[in-house]
Amino acid sequence: MSKQRQKVLVLYLANSALDSSVKGWSIYDGTGQTHPTTGDSDVPPYRTGLDALKDGWRVVQFPQLIPPYPNMEYTTSFQMYEFIFEQLVDLP
Repeated sequence: MSKQRQKVLVLYLANSALDSSVKGWSIYDGTGQTHPTTGDSDVPPYRTGLDALKDGWRVVQFPQLIPPYPNMEYTTSFQMYEFIFEQLVDLP
């Protein structure tokens, strides 16, 4: 009998479109087979969110689109375009 474990991929994109470029990312491996950490690579795992979909990742969360408050368009804050993906992996 096999067990399933979840891998989670968090991609911060340039805008709300899945085909926009990746600006930041985090990977979490619930299988325990790899141990990625934040900042362990200068190269994103995918060029776009669409590329992650094509590789079998499933989108589980799209970003909520929040308009900027007046006169706050150029302030710094959290990354706005966070997409969360998952893969289910079978373990023996």
